[in-house]
Amino acid sequence: MRLLYLGDIVGRAGRALAVEKIPELRKSLKLDIVVINGENAAAGFGITSKICTELFEAGVDVISTGNHIWDQKETKSHISGEPRLIRPLNFPSGTPGRGSVMVQDARGRNVLVMNVMGQVFMNALDDPFAAVDAELKKYALGSTVKFILVDIHGEATSEKMAMGHFCDGRASLVVGTHSHVPTADAQILDGGTAYQTDAGMCGDYNSVIGMDKAEPLQRFTRKMSTGRFTPALGEATLCGVYVETDDQTGLAKRIEPLRLGARLHEHIPTV
Repeated sequence: MRLLYLGDIVGRAGRALAVEKIPELRKSLKLDIVVINGENAAAGFGITSKICTELFEAGVDVISTGNHIWDQKETKSHISGEPRLIRPLNFPSGTPGRGSVMVQDARGRNVLVMNVMGQVFMNALDDPFAAVDAELKKYALGSTVKFILVDIHGEATSEKMAMGHFCDGRASLVVGTHSHVPTADAQILDGGTAYQTDAGMCGDYNSVIGMDKAEPLQRFTRKMSTGRFTPALGEATLCGVYVETDDQTGLAKRIEPLRLGARLHEHIPTV
């Protein structure tokens, strides 16, 4: 199976490029599934039902999120009726929406996507390791499900790495989000799980993690706020990871980063 995971969409620039390029990437990489993190898609803060529709129509199968999931008021009602939009699994019981979803590719193969949020330097949620462990125990990788993706939305690289090793041999891909900077450690772990600490973002990299530079610089240099953070609107770059798995085991045979766009050194896998 071939899956493309794209990191956090930041604002209009990242959103427009994703909508433009995903149909092309589905064809050129012969993709079976596309997953994207959409938690910064609406002007940098949250996601709307309209944006969800745009992404699904472009060829996205599942949208994961993170700590900005509730920034748009409409999300609390929209997420309950849209299972393909998921929020972190380790929110307390009773939180709207769900933390995982099962989808099928065009050949009818089951793909499980789960989203979890780290605890280090993040909002206090339930134990992400216990939440992921309980979910993984429900499925047999390579049998009842052909691909399991774990999106760990977190600040600390150590926590993301620990999650990768915790899931090794039980998931097809563990990928980090939230930092908005792609890491250079795409690898297949000892047990066969593909891993990258952070997928990076889909947005304008002539920025401070996707935001227009003026306000972050003001806050760092003068320790005062003069306004809201707003997404940078220059030419965007898509960042993510491409993974191929063995259908018999659900484990990874190949992982490569994807960088496509304006500013970073471009890297597009070939198939």
